[in-house]
Amino acid sequence: MTGTDAAPTRRRPTLDEIRSWPPTVNAERAALALGVSRAYAYQCIKNGIFPARTVAVGKRIVVLTSSILAILEEEAGPQS
Repeated sequence: MTGTDAAPTRRRPTLDEIRSWPPTVNAERAALALGVSRAYAYQCIKNGIFPARTVAVGKRIVVLTSSILAILEEEAGPQS
């Protein structure tokens, strides 16, 4: 299989990169940060079990970047 045959892999962003994001992001970007698929993120949002805080903006659902950071910083533990 050549490089063009494989599906592109998106790298999970670092905490510093996420800190530079706007206050809200779409579910796809939040899923990437949390290490889950886009489809799973939407399923969790629909079922009310997505770990990050979501807000409806019209028909769109956005995720608060601060809530993504809180989850990931807790997961990372105290910094030395």
